[in-house]
Amino acid sequence: MKKQSGFTLIELVIVVVILGFLAVTAIPKFLDLTDQAKQASVEGMAGGFATAVSLVRAQWEAEARPNDGAGTPKNEVNFDGVDLFLSSPATNTDPDFRPGYPMGTSTTNVTNGDMTTTQCLQVWNSIFSQPPKISDSNSALNTPIDIQYFATVINNAGTDNNDICAFFLVETLEKDASGFDNPANTSIGNNFTYDPASSTVAITINNN
Repeated sequence: MKKQSGFTLIELVIVVVILGFLAVTAIPKFLDLTDQAKQASVEGMAGGFATAVSLVRAQWEAEARPNDGAGTPKNEVNFDGVDLFLSSPATNTDPDFRPGYPMGTSTTNVTNGDMTTTQCLQVWNSIFSQPPKISDSNSALNTPIDIQYFATVINNAGTDNNDICAFFLVETLEKDASGFDNPANTSIGNNFTYDPASSTVAITINNN
């Protein structure tokens, strides 16, 4: 009769210990790579956003600074088939408030540089050819529609004390039992902001 044999208790303990050492070594490295990937995602989107903003401005300059011809002219340009209105500061505004940067598909706030979440979404979807899915709705953060970025407005944070856009990578936002939280400021999650008064795109990384 053939004798059967298996692992001894000592052998099993050794295997468990070895797996424990591997886990202790590998998991922190994996988590670090995950954080790096999230950081790279935001940095890549911010870089693409800043480049697109510059292209809009360059086209507007190349076309001799067109405007809508209204009584108080509003700067505009047709960018890749979309009519975009651009920052159009009056002569008595802050000299740092510069013209020619995208503010959306309507004339809303173009003379004071304030952004609304609707305008933030308009700019996002107009200057990117295939933008990641984005929403300004807190409820949309927790529905299965693959929202990758969340848009909101940061009040009085711009060059001319104007309201600016903030774009957050959803998977870096705080989460509780009910889902992701609507971020109140840029100290939460990985994000970047856009100030149309100066074209500034600033990145904030809060991953630890």
